[in-house]
Amino acid sequence: MSGILISSFSAVESGIIYALMALGVYLSFRILDFPDLTVDGSFVTGGAVAAISIVNGVPPVLATFYAVIAGFIAGVVTGILNTKGKINPLLSGILMMIALYSINLRIMGKPNVALLNEPTIFNQLEGFWASLGIDSFLNSILTDLGADTVPGTWVVLIIMVIITLIIKFITDYFLKTEVGLALRATGDNEKMIKSFSANTDILTIIGLGISNALVALSGAFIAQAGGFTDVSMGIGMIVIGLASVIIGEALFGTKNIARTTLAVIGGAIVYRLVLTFALKVNFLDTSDTKLITAVIVILALVTPKLVATQKEAKRIRRKRAMLASGKES
Repeated sequence: MSGILISSFSAVESGIIYALMALGVYLSFRILDFPDLTVDGSFVTGGAVAAISIVNGVPPVLATFYAVIAGFIAGVVTGILNTKGKINPLLSGILMMIALYSINLRIMGKPNVALLNEPTIFNQLEGFWASLGIDSFLNSILTDLGADTVPGTWVVLIIMVIITLIIKFITDYFLKTEVGLALRATGDNEKMIKSFSANTDILTIIGLGISNALVALSGAFIAQAGGFTDVSMGIGMIVIGLASVIIGEALFGTKNIARTTLAVIGGAIVYRLVLTFALKVNFLDTSDTKLITAVIVILALVTPKLVATQKEAKRIRRKRAMLASGKES
């Protein structure tokens, strides 16, 4: 029981950090309808910039801000390649992703950078956090419920929940502003928004910049929470982001923007929980992570369609039965 509790805690903790990346993917794929593969590179860029900045004595908060700026620039370049260079959206993302691999190596100077003995946003808060007594209070509740092992600290989870929700509300507000509505219109019908003299090129560039800024922010937090950054940690990140978006939309719905962004956050957490429990199956190990991710995405895509098909079939059978009973009478 305690093992399941700790595994679930770790999954939720990482899921809430990856939720920022999922929000970035949501902006590019759902709002702009842009298949942006820059994500695999900009995620590492965020972690690389934050890590190397911290190692060189930059305060963690400022280092994280640098990571966001770097991610924004990466997204802007992808947007320029597409809008000004007239390169296919998919290809422009791939080109930027490939370029970022070398750029990230240049930033770090080596394949990975350790932060175990360096100050991070989270370990700087641990002293203040311990004085609040929140860890002991929450762990006492778990102990009373029968848990033998409790989390070492709740600081990462609770701080990230606060940060993620703040960014979620800012995103909701932004998408309801004039620029945000124009972004949504650009993704829905670019020709229509152009007829209103809107500059869709600038909107696309801004949207991709914001999207990759969120992705880089997630990478910066992952690096600080995990204590290291690696040049290969972004491989498959776009699939994880898509899985989070698809799962969230399937489970929690997309009635409005506020509900959809919350669904994306929930989807990221559910994805990490499903992945964690899947890896506990005896015949699976950590090398099967990508396979499990692919299966999760397939199920998330196929299941809603199967359910909808069954509902439609039931509706047709019901209608036929009503027509048949009407004829008999």
